[in-house]
Amino acid sequence: MFQIDSRDSTPIYAQIERALRAAIASGRLKIGDQLPTVREMAVDLRVNANTVARVYSDLERQGVLETRRGVGTFISASPAKARSPNEHQRRLRAFATRVLADAAAAGFTADEVIGQLKSHREEGE
Repeated sequence: MFQIDSRDSTPIYAQIERALRAAIASGRLKIGDQLPTVREMAVDLRVNANTVARVYSDLERQGVLETRRGVGTFISASPAKARSPNEHQRRLRAFATRVLADAAAAGFTADEVIGQLKSHREEGE
């Protein structure tokens, strides 16, 4: 399904979580898809089963996965919902940076852009 990079300084559990979220966000994994068991995933990735169990448990608490006792673990989140909150903030920050850079290049100030956005939103309400 994905690889773990032992040279990466990111903890293994974080790499697994990031990879699962990315697979859901990209559409490679869809709502209802079944994941390998904790043991299967651990063997495939050559990591401790407790590490995989931690990731599954964390993602279940966050509503990304659903575990059905005796059946398995399934994807329960849409691509948009699977993105981590940090990823959402990172993307929003990058978007705002691009907008402000484009505005500055066109000769607009940040205050002018914000005023126009507020006006546009009020017109739509």
